[in-house]
Amino acid sequence: MSEDARAVEAVLMVAEEPVPPGLLAELLEVPVARVEQLCGELAAEYESAGRGFVLVRVAGGYRYQSAPDLASYIERFVLEGQSARLSAAALETLAIVAYKQPVSRAQVSAIRGVNVDGVVRTLCQRGYIEEVARDPGPGQAVLYGTTNLFLEKLGLDTLEDLPPLTEFMPDAAAVDALEQGLRPAG
Repeated sequence: MSEDARAVEAVLMVAEEPVPPGLLAELLEVPVARVEQLCGELAAEYESAGRGFVLVRVAGGYRYQSAPDLASYIERFVLEGQSARLSAAALETLAIVAYKQPVSRAQVSAIRGVNVDGVVRTLCQRGYIEEVARDPGPGQAVLYGTTNLFLEKLGLDTLEDLPPLTEFMPDAAAVDALEQGLRPAG
């Protein structure tokens, strides 16, 4: 294994967040294309060896994470004795922010139909959303967006990797059937 590959492994092993390829290139004093090649080779090597970890690209950088097929073991390890899961309200709010960002609390409340102040505070505290701008209109409401931690936790490289909302929408026939079922008999 080359010294460059060993250096990539060493840096990624101690990094707390995904490391952008540009930073790895600066550290190794090689072109970004070389870093991309090295990371691809390392990822393939780990996969072919059946290791318990994989090298992935998430949130604009590279990081090690557990192999997906071992998720049940990791889940038991991480969740043993912990109750840090997000509530349904928090997940709904997070989904709205992810797909509609930048978005204000009032806009999220209007979509959900309930006050979301507490949920937004919790999501900010946990680092999944953050203030990204101010609405230029009256009152200059705070606008929220997702963070790199959000991308990291979902295993996404960019927001464009979110699944399209159309995958979760009923087709026209299902909507018609629902409308027919809701009409009063007469």
